[in-house]
Amino acid sequence: MTAAFEIRVDDLRGPEVAALLQEHLDEMAKYSPPESIHALDLERLRRPEITFWTVWQNDELVGCGAIRQLDATHGEIKSMRTSYRHRRKGVAAVMLQHILDEAAQRGYRRLSLETGSPAAFEPARQLYARFGFTFCQPFGDYREDTYSVFMTRTL
Repeated sequence: MTAAFEIRVDDLRGPEVAALLQEHLDEMAKYSPPESIHALDLERLRRPEITFWTVWQNDELVGCGAIRQLDATHGEIKSMRTSYRHRRKGVAAVMLQHILDEAAQRGYRRLSLETGSPAAFEPARQLYARFGFTFCQPFGDYREDTYSVFMTRTL
């Protein structure tokens, strides 16, 4: 029997978290030029408007995700990542549902995200679509970029 996932608010200080976020940044660099990478590093994820969670299974870090408050009614999903070893096991779906639940508790009316447009990001786009996200125009400080797609969902 597979152990359940445990989601924890994380302070981004553990070496496992640093390694997972580096994996995330390294993969983004494979598919997008530097000016089109919107993933945040450890320092930028520690900002007060961002809440960062890690997903654990049997004391092993298997994924992460974050929400950034854009304003009182609008949040942005950041740093959704499943470790290479745990892909296609439902980690991202559990994290995404947690973020949606948290956004609703905070009273957000809208949750948006930026993800990549290359084919490597298709599984992410499909996951978000399954959870009711639809394509939209750039939001916040984002600008049109051929390497990005923007999605949003009303809560």
